[in-house]
Amino acid sequence: SNVKINVENAAECMYVLLVVVKAFEVDIMPANRIVTQIGETLILTCNTTGCASPTFSWRTQMDNPLGGTVNNYKTYSTLTMNPVSVVNSHDYLCTVFCGEKKKKEKSIKVELYSFPSDPVIEIRPSLFAGEPVTVICKIPDVYPSSHLEVFLKKEEHILVEKYFYEDDSTNTETKTVMYSFNLTAEDIGKEITCVAKLKIDSMDFEPKERVTSQKLNANFGPQNTIITVSPGNSAMKGDPLKLTCVTESNPPPQIVWRKYLADESIQHLVENNVLFIPHAHFTDSGLYICEAINLATNKTEKATVDIVIQDGPKNTMISVIPATSVKEGETVTMKCTSSGNPAPVISWKKKAASGEPEKIFKDATLTIQNTKSKDLGLYECEAYNQFGKEEKAVELLIQVPPQNIIVLVYPSENVEEGENITITCTTYSNPPSQMVLKKVHQEKEIILPSVNGTFVLYNVTKNDTGRYLLDVFNEVGNSIKVIDIAVVGRLKKTHQMLPLIIAFSCITAIAIPVVAILIYVSRKAKINGSYSLVKALGLKV
Repeated sequence: SNVKINVENAAECMYVLLVVVKAFEVDIMPANRIVTQIGETLILTCNTTGCASPTFSWRTQMDNPLGGTVNNYKTYSTLTMNPVSVVNSHDYLCTVFCGEKKKKEKSIKVELYSFPSDPVIEIRPSLFAGEPVTVICKIPDVYPSSHLEVFLKKEEHILVEKYFYEDDSTNTETKTVMYSFNLTAEDIGKEITCVAKLKIDSMDFEPKERVTSQKLNANFGPQNTIITVSPGNSAMKGDPLKLTCVTESNPPPQIVWRKYLADESIQHLVENNVLFIPHAHFTDSGLYICEAINLATNKTEKATVDIVIQDGPKNTMISVIPATSVKEGETVTMKCTSSGNPAPVISWKKKAASGEPEKIFKDATLTIQNTKSKDLGLYECEAYNQFGKEEKAVELLIQVPPQNIIVLVYPSENVEEGENITITCTTYSNPPSQMVLKKVHQEKEIILPSVNGTFVLYNVTKNDTGRYLLDVFNEVGNSIKVIDIAVVGRLKKTHQMLPLIIAFSCITAIAIPVVAILIYVSRKAKINGSYSLVKALGLKV
């Protein structure tokens, strides 16, 4: 029981102690004084203890704009500056109210600087041995520049030093130091160094010194530019080909390869000192240009080489003017072109009736004037050099209107009713002719098409008598033949009357005796008053 009372007393003492520890207090972070670089992000935090519902207020001691964003939370408040600028160089005061009577304040001093990057060295103009040069050192975005010191050195020798102690800039600025001197051959390769120091002893930041170096160099060229070709300027089709552009230049130049095309335009190839063609083709022949460009000296030099790829005839083509099909009497021109190296020799052949081609002409252009039917046929162009040959063929068609027309009428143009009339027509033409047969002076025109040049009039009558026009035509022309058809009435023929004559003769042979008997019987009857045919004939019944 006594032990339990002692434990409870101890707990009460600890609770009293905790209450004492959590008395109303205000603290500010990161510290009472902060050094930060312009352009970065800074967050100030105002914390409170011992107050359940504090109220926060931020201000500068000179009542300038805060230059930041305030965010209040349950027991703390933040002031965010993003990015930090020169307007944030102040003493900031955080005031905290706990209820109506309790109030506490904390301040923090924000100190700024800007020294973000190394110096930049420029050399003007571009360096050429024996010419004056100006070295410029730029220190970007410095603040406060009144603490800046700059040293420009060649190797260990100080060319110029400059202090900006009296500078009163209120914002970041780029500061410049310049030095001019005559460049000598001994200066080539020496190092120019720019040392910038921002010496602010009261501020703790790094780095406080920045250094940049650059070697002096004499720019020249391009000069003595040449092209080397492996294995050589004349290569066989399929061989690898390597073109190398060699030049003297400092700094190394930009190399651009170009090629003159057949239409006199220029084709851009690659930007490399080596142009490699793994498998050369005839189309790779031509004039190649290597262009070396030195951007530092603003100079350009070119070299050229003529590449010839040896190959048999290729891309052989035939063009025909005006067309592969012409009218008889017109002029036709056939031109054969082929690529190859050396240039192919062109010759023409025409396929003979035997089927074998015969050489007819040795030139690229074949002209046939006043074309005839005999000129039609298959023409072959042969392109040849020592590496091979290639052939192309074209068929020439000569368009001929219908001619040599022969018309036959069977059995004749004069027939009897009921007969059939066959009309046949043969002709020569190109393209093949069409034929139609028309009857003249018909109220309703009758047109008969042919079947392979043959027309048939079946079982004709007198109505089929008349004049017929046979029109033979194709795309080139036409010709009309006149046919007069006469149909007469049918005559009886001897061989057709013979059965009637025989029948008539038989009837007559029987009728005459019968008539004689009848006459005799009639007369006898008149005498006797009656006549018996049986008795008269002496027949027995």
